[in-house]
Amino acid sequence: MTRRTFPVAAAAVALLTATALGVPAASAAPANPDTHRSDAVQQRLDRLVAEHGFPGALASVRADGRVRDYTAGVGDLRTGAGIPRDARVRIGSNTKTFTAVAVLQLVGEGRVDLDATVERYLPGVVRGNGNDGRRITVRQLLQQTSGLPDYDDVLFTQPQDLVDRAHAYLDPHRLVAAALTRSRSFPPGDRWEYSNTNYVLAGLIVERVTERPIGEEITRRVIEPLRLHDTYWPHAGEQDLPGRLPRGYVAVAPGAPWVDVTRMDPSLGWAAGQLVSTPGDLRTFFESLLAGKLLKPAQQAAMTRTVAAPGFEPSGVWEYGLGIARHRLPCGGDAWGHGGDIQGFETRNLSTTDGRSAVVAVTALPTGLDMLEAVTSTVDAALCGTRR
Repeated sequence: MTRRTFPVAAAAVALLTATALGVPAASAAPANPDTHRSDAVQQRLDRLVAEHGFPGALASVRADGRVRDYTAGVGDLRTGAGIPRDARVRIGSNTKTFTAVAVLQLVGEGRVDLDATVERYLPGVVRGNGNDGRRITVRQLLQQTSGLPDYDDVLFTQPQDLVDRAHAYLDPHRLVAAALTRSRSFPPGDRWEYSNTNYVLAGLIVERVTERPIGEEITRRVIEPLRLHDTYWPHAGEQDLPGRLPRGYVAVAPGAPWVDVTRMDPSLGWAAGQLVSTPGDLRTFFESLLAGKLLKPAQQAAMTRTVAAPGFEPSGVWEYGLGIARHRLPCGGDAWGHGGDIQGFETRNLSTTDGRSAVVAVTALPTGLDMLEAVTSTVDAALCGTRR
């Protein structure tokens, strides 16, 4: 299972999905009628519903200078209501890229040193079981090479936890404390391993340096300058998603009923996974980031300097920079993105430097690798089928 998923517990891919509605996870909702029925991307989204059992899917794709938005399936299994185009979804670990941008902007301002230790900014916070903030750098946090254990492996140990703890408010210091009950995975810098703990600490560094909340800094530094009108940081305790949008579901095992978890507390993600956005806004963010609109050249170069990231996805070749991943497309060439999972929603996205970009979101967490790979391959197909 990809370690990018949030909050996928270490307990296997079956952890991922369920509903009190009594609709089995394996059963497909009817495909949404669409004017782009002959479009290859639309066909792939329809297959995510009809063949792989997702309740709904939506996408935003840029090719040849044009943007197209898509939907498939239903937005509400109880009522059968459709999915609004470019609707809001929880974007999970895509939040990490926003957090990385905030940190790197502070680096460009001379307020954070990438090669300084975590201890400089968070004295005494990272201690215990071989975990030591005096030996871990800010760069290693952002690059996922710190060796710190992942708190979701502590807090989410059973599939049912995804449902039972959906309304739990988890303070970021509690998330870090949970992680530090485990021993480090390896000495800092030895190799790459995904850990949400790294980005909670990065968020705490932003707060310590700026003396402002991380959500406010992301809003001021990224969301407002790019005019991402449907992207926002939920305030503490906020569980509802406003506006017309698809419901989000989770099932505790393949074939189990889908459980509606649209209303949930995203604090378990915090700076690693709390943001809400739309496929269109998320596409704009990654396009703008690759175009150099958010970072100075030195920090842009640092962000895109990668290390091998085995296991970032179950298939394909991936490397990880500072909060962004590089992927070798099956049709050749590289694309950049991240992706994310949180109860109710999964997003996968990639952008290229030649103007192609695709974001695909599904309204439930996958219950198996076949479902996960179907989403990632849909993004690949969207980009490879739109080469100019």
